[in-house]
Amino acid sequence: MCKIDFKKEASKIIKIELTKQDLEYEQLAQKMRDIGIEETKGNIGNKLHRGTFSFAYALAIFKALGLKKLNLEDL
Repeated sequence: MCKIDFKKEASKIIKIELTKQDLEYEQLAQKMRDIGIEETKGNIGNKLHRGTFSFAYALAIFKALGLKKLNLEDL
């Protein structure tokens, strides 16, 4: 059985989506503020670097990015 580093995978999924949308952390921070979540680019960067964020935080990012579907087949 293969061991998955879920912290890295969670961060990777978000970083890939940011790349697809050609967005930087500052732009994500603004999108999060637009949905009522006060966040800074520094906080986002730190959380994604460490991989230490809640599923609720990930859902907020997905909402801010306008994601409708998430593909987890490659985990």
